[in-house]
Amino acid sequence: MSLTIKDFIQQFQTFAPEYYAVEGDPTGLHFGRLDQNIHKILVTLDIRPEVVEEAKAIGADFIFAHHPPIFKPVKRLTEDDPQQAMYAEIIRLGIGVYAAHTNLDAAPDGMNDWLSDVYAVENTTVLRPHTEDETTGQAIGIGRIGDLAEPVSLVDFGKFVKEKTGVNGLRMVVADGNRPVKRVAILGGDGGSYFEDALAKGADTFITGDVYYHTGHDMIAAGLNVIDPGHHFESIVKEKMTEKFTEWNEMNHWQVEIVASQLNTDPFTFI
Repeated sequence: MSLTIKDFIQQFQTFAPEYYAVEGDPTGLHFGRLDQNIHKILVTLDIRPEVVEEAKAIGADFIFAHHPPIFKPVKRLTEDDPQQAMYAEIIRLGIGVYAAHTNLDAAPDGMNDWLSDVYAVENTTVLRPHTEDETTGQAIGIGRIGDLAEPVSLVDFGKFVKEKTGVNGLRMVVADGNRPVKRVAILGGDGGSYFEDALAKGADTFITGDVYYHTGHDMIAAGLNVIDPGHHFESIVKEKMTEKFTEWNEMNHWQVEIVASQLNTDPFTFI
């Protein structure tokens, strides 16, 4: 059967409905029409000009992204600006773009549950609930907190996170380097503003990205160890959503092709 953007969104709502998102988050359809047909989906973490070129090169007519391409309203569309030139190119190519941001972060079996599994954090609960599932009443929110099967040293756990993330380096905020890691909070993306939630729920260690300098001082003063593998550790979305879309493709007989982006959109390089 043919697949339209409307069909895709309806299916996606069964997994990570848009009301799961934090208030004000620009989740949803950014480019395209609801009645537009989809033949090939490109799955990416970020929408960057090189990702749009990748979509063009492989013939993708729909891009699914975790990070919304439009965070702030665009007052004018002038192609002297690289970001706005990218918007114009998306429109010219007729590519549909759907972004699932904090709704995917909050969803059960979504971003933060994937990351908890990767880093062996067990028996997790929601770090900061902000809504409930309309059908089940289950608490929905950002971040997870749980426990390791056995305590490990902070250095060993940091090395484990580095290996599992596949990065060449990571940052650590060390309040107590001698304290074993046992109860771990995790939040994909920029989670520095949630560190007090982690403390309140008994975390000794917090895994999140983009920790700010002064927030790092506050974390040390509060006695919380933090491991920062960078924002790009959310790139797990490419593998996981490609798998899920493939399942939906078979289940619904969509007959579309799903491709994970081959590009690394991490802006940082370690030397």
